[in-house]
Amino acid sequence: MNEDIGQRLVQALKAPQTSESQESFLKALELTKAYASSGSVTHFSAVTRLFYDLFEMFETGHDPRQK
Repeated sequence: MNEDIGQRLVQALKAPQTSESQESFLKALELTKAYASSGSVTHFSAVTRLFYDLFEMFETGHDPRQK
């Protein structure tokens, strides 16, 4: 499943206009930007992990923390 999510993310980056995952990408990006600008970030890796988890959540409809 993680490989599939990764492939969807790469596709959204390579071809944003034709990707079926564009909406998920934009939602995850907006929420991640809000978190990163809030000043609550203690380590840069938290931002990338949050973006990936949000993207996965919007793509699958499941909470990625419940693996």
